[in-house]
Amino acid sequence: MRQVILDTETTGLDPEQGHRIIEVGCVEMVNRRLTGRTFHQYLNPERDIDPGAQEVHGLSAAFLADKPRFADIAEELVEFVKGAELVIHNAPFDVGFLDSELARLGEDAARLRDCCPVLDTLVLAREMHPGQRNSLDALCRRYHVDNSQRELHGALLDARILGDVYLAMTGGQAALSLGNEQRSSSRGEDAVRRIDRSGLVLAVVEPTTAELAAHEASLDRLDAAVDGECLWRKLDA
Repeated sequence: MRQVILDTETTGLDPEQGHRIIEVGCVEMVNRRLTGRTFHQYLNPERDIDPGAQEVHGLSAAFLADKPRFADIAEELVEFVKGAELVIHNAPFDVGFLDSELARLGEDAARLRDCCPVLDTLVLAREMHPGQRNSLDALCRRYHVDNSQRELHGALLDARILGDVYLAMTGGQAALSLGNEQRSSSRGEDAVRRIDRSGLVLAVVEPTTAELAAHEASLDRLDAAVDGECLWRKLDA
């Protein structure tokens, strides 16, 4: 399964008022593994940037003046995302801007939803955490994803962070287990099946040095999140 995590930065909030995309960032993931392939481009919007928007992303008209226009990179962008499922936080915003930009290219130009399906992680987060804050920063705190470099919004950086958040959000298998138990109960079978483990020899696979270092780094992040020693370290002790 190929997915592309996508984010944009813009001159303002509404493409209907003529606002344009000034940065687009994409990160490729295949079978839930980041491949390292990315698409990233700053764009000249050929218009002013709202002061409020510039405070969010820090991109100025002077910086973007020598960058390509959307029309110059549209074909390459569409080719990168084509056939993949797009993973976007607050998808209507980014999809609306991208479709507006593509519409400027003419009636025969592709539309984003014609190229690939879209998964909105904001909708997913609201379903999983109703009544809670579900901004990208809030999800980073909830799932212990490092966003310390996110002083300003950036399309490629935010796409990378969203990729980590999406994997953390969708990593559980509880729903599948529950479904199996429900089906067993409906057939009148025992919900718990006992397995004869006599004579079973378990293989012990020791972690590598790199895996141990990654484990320690994860524990350090948990320590920081609870402002002390996390429960896992107490269990190790």
